[in-house]
Amino acid sequence: MNSWLKLPRFVRFLIIGCINAGISYCMYIGFVLIIGTGHYKLCATLQWALSSFTSYFNQKFFVFCTRGNYVQEYLKCCSTWAVSYVLNIIILEIFVRYMIKDVYIAQFICMFLVSLVTYALFKFFAFKKREE
Repeated sequence: MNSWLKLPRFVRFLIIGCINAGISYCMYIGFVLIIGTGHYKLCATLQWALSSFTSYFNQKFFVFCTRGNYVQEYLKCCSTWAVSYVLNIIILEIFVRYMIKDVYIAQFICMFLVSLVTYALFKFFAFKKREE
């Protein structure tokens, strides 16, 4: 664990983010296969709701390494994800309607773009450490 914590926070975020994104994307694919491509926004919503728990714990313990404040941080994370979700749905809709017709590729690109905003919100809002 010591060698993990020696990595810069942004590098840890990228690694954990890739793991979280992989889990989330697999959920999205599963929902699209079950529900259908015509309901891609519903699939993204379900993916977002379920993956929030995994992502929260991974970010808390492996990226930002905060202690306590579980409820407060989770609620802040939910606020962060709400912003991320809205951005994701807007970008996804634009991609699917006007640029990239494939819902799988469009969501893959959306997840990457939105993750940049999510990192900033996590760092400066959800997991911001109080000054001692």
